[in-house]
Amino acid sequence: MTNDLYAVVGNPISHSKSPRIHSLFASETGEPVEYTAIQAPLDDFAGTVRQFFERGGKGLNVTVPFKEDAWKLADRRTERAENAGAANTLYLDDEGRLTADNTDGCGIVRDLVVNHGVVLGQARILVLGAGGAVRGVLGPILAEHPAAITIANRTVSKADALVNLFKPVAGETALSACGFEQPREPFDVIINGTSASLQGDLPPLSPEVLGEQTVVYDMMYSLQTTTFNQWALEQGAQNVHDGLGMLVEQAAESFRIWRGVNPATGPVIEELRND
Repeated sequence: MTNDLYAVVGNPISHSKSPRIHSLFASETGEPVEYTAIQAPLDDFAGTVRQFFERGGKGLNVTVPFKEDAWKLADRRTERAENAGAANTLYLDDEGRLTADNTDGCGIVRDLVVNHGVVLGQARILVLGAGGAVRGVLGPILAEHPAAITIANRTVSKADALVNLFKPVAGETALSACGFEQPREPFDVIINGTSASLQGDLPPLSPEVLGEQTVVYDMMYSLQTTTFNQWALEQGAQNVHDGLGMLVEQAAESFRIWRGVNPATGPVIEELRND
């Protein structure tokens, strides 16, 4: 049996864990999947996508800096891709239309709720950052019906723009925007959606946002504790997680979309931790 071809596209791409993750999924499920990494030229993402599907490719994951390009290129978008304004999963539908989806929000929710047992319903959540990473996850987090989400960002107008964008789907969740320095009370969950932590930088956040039971989640991940999570631990936080589980869970959702099979994620997360 010939394996079906899948890939992740980005620039740069050599650091990507996606080929390893999907190879583990394929081994576990017995699905005939071959998964590679493609570095697309910064000025020809569309040509790279076209060539991939012309040679029989079945599905693509998309990473930095092409998620918005993938969204624009698609003939059809799922609702969560539409809300996110970006796509990390591409495939051809039954009519041959290039279809865009976004599995990032689903990934973070599954990691928090299923893997870490965090209750998002009625939680008071502080989200740091107002870029594409945050926009990509807000819809699925709102679907869990938290009591309130505060979006804090260095440029408050960008946080305001996200509040206005998601208010129509927020239901009874109170949405608000502010600068990093403003929150002064403890939250149930704090999600860092900025990339500052990878550069060893920190948002200027008051330690007062951390309570004894606060769950701290950095969407970034690294071999060492991220700078943001290290700060939280130093302030006494007890429940601190990085984004490795989110990475694996969003990949599992892509695998499900493409193959109709749900891979087990726990063993894969454990294996990557031990790599």
